[in-house]
Amino acid sequence: MIDVLVVDDDFMVARIHRGFVERIDGFRVVGTASTGEEAVAAVDRLRPDLVLLDLYLPDMFGLDVVTRIRAARHDCDVLVISAAREAEAVRRAVRYGAVNYLLKPFGFDELRTRLEQYATRRTALRAAVVADQADVDRVLSRSGSPAATATLPRGLSPETAELVERALREHEGTLSASECADRVGISRVSARRYLEHYAGTGRAEVTLKYGAAGRPERRYTWLA
Repeated sequence: MIDVLVVDDDFMVARIHRGFVERIDGFRVVGTASTGEEAVAAVDRLRPDLVLLDLYLPDMFGLDVVTRIRAARHDCDVLVISAAREAEAVRRAVRYGAVNYLLKPFGFDELRTRLEQYATRRTALRAAVVADQADVDRVLSRSGSPAATATLPRGLSPETAELVERALREHEGTLSASECADRVGISRVSARRYLEHYAGTGRAEVTLKYGAAGRPERRYTWLA
């Protein structure tokens, strides 16, 4: 059983998220907190395995909670759930070791997918035996990153998604759907679907480039 602490300053939202978690096999909510100070105290008292952490708290920024619990030598994992769409917030969450980043508002299925992915990675890491570099590579492959393991919408393939991700990661600056399509070897329409998926899940940022006339061009940057 994976013990979860829900942290959100809106008690109604916290209640909804708690209800979501308690519907998922293998997870249970051991407590809730509405401020950063309450979250730090709850982690110390309850020792959860996973914290569902909002970033906009009344007394501190959510990632400052992560700093506090790490300083206290608590090794619980953190899954950020926030309305914060700024690229820097996502980058900081990744740097602070967040296992995933889920944008509000979200539905039950979106949270369930990410919690099930987390449970799978956690089990794989606990069961891993590392004797050489090949074992290390296998562990990292199983654990994956949120970007690599997130469930894709119907019609999108993991292999092509990986190619699109790589194109974004390796390019300095922004890419349009047409430029990405040329790099990957797929149609512009297909490239656009993958790019919009990454943008919608918070792993890529969209900026608009305005020309002399017509609709602005959508350009994409990898965030993680």
